[in-house]
Amino acid sequence: MKRASLIAASLFTAALFPHAALAVDYPLPANGGRLIGQNQSYIVQEGDRNLQSIARRFNSSAFLLLEANNTVAPQPMPGTQLLIPTQLILPDTPREGIVVNLAELRLYYYPPGKNMVQVYPIGIGQVGLETPVMVTRISQKIPNPTWTPPAGIRARSLAKGIELPKVVPAGPGNPLGRYAMRLAKGNGEYLIHGTSAPDSVGLRVSSGCIRMNADDIQALFASVPWGTRVEIINQPVKFTQEPDGKRYVEVHRPLSQQDEQNTQTAPLTLPASFTTFVSDDPLAKQQADAALTRRAGYPVAVGGDATAPGRAAQQVQSAKVNAESGAEEGSVTASGTVQLQ
Repeated sequence: MKRASLIAASLFTAALFPHAALAVDYPLPANGGRLIGQNQSYIVQEGDRNLQSIARRFNSSAFLLLEANNTVAPQPMPGTQLLIPTQLILPDTPREGIVVNLAELRLYYYPPGKNMVQVYPIGIGQVGLETPVMVTRISQKIPNPTWTPPAGIRARSLAKGIELPKVVPAGPGNPLGRYAMRLAKGNGEYLIHGTSAPDSVGLRVSSGCIRMNADDIQALFASVPWGTRVEIINQPVKFTQEPDGKRYVEVHRPLSQQDEQNTQTAPLTLPASFTTFVSDDPLAKQQADAALTRRAGYPVAVGGDATAPGRAAQQVQSAKVNAESGAEEGSVTASGTVQLQ
């Protein structure tokens, strides 16, 4: 596709969805509420090759689109309507600094002194090399980082017939991208950084670091002060009772423990407070159980006159974007994993 067409498509999309390219900025809800944003609808166009390319328009990920549209084909046909999960429940954590929820592959940043939160898609550690749950801080900010492959990565690559250099210089081919922020945990082996493989954002493919899209890490790097608090959690189930009394449940597929594990049916560990949350309303319990089974990855209202999970798509804010899409490498398999080409 010609560059002019790409620019025109980007500008047209940005006009309808002003946060399609960078972080989605959400104003914090009043009175301690945790429900933010609105879901959207997108009609697949002729130029859309796969879910990754569509997800990037909304700064989401193929993983989240697969959760929200669990019957969609890996490369949906033109005319297919997709639910874009841009409504969410804030994690049950202090609203300070950076919060990473591994289960939803999202990073939240609460800029100091501003009544808002920025939300980014991320890539995290693969099975066996998981990104750890922790509370830490940013200990170093590194523009134009070089990459020294750890011994373990060098050994795994060599086993595949790939001999990595001892040091990869800064530049467009550097796996850390143009910006990196080191976490104080351990020996500083964990980073939040960019990537030279954009299709890996939204996947579990790293050796424990947190990957971000190039524009996202550039914006976050410029905003986050040294010493910022970082909390990494694993909350596949989020729930809230809002100030108006309405209750919502947001359920994500849990992180797999083995490569072939079916995360749609894997058991979920629920906090004791979840039982209390639905215990006083049989309808809320019934609808919450349905949400726990469906695992749609977006908030579902439960209890009272709430909308049943099966009708949640009717609450979507519809929008059609008739713009060309550039060809993107990679495909999403029916099992919910992404294969890079």
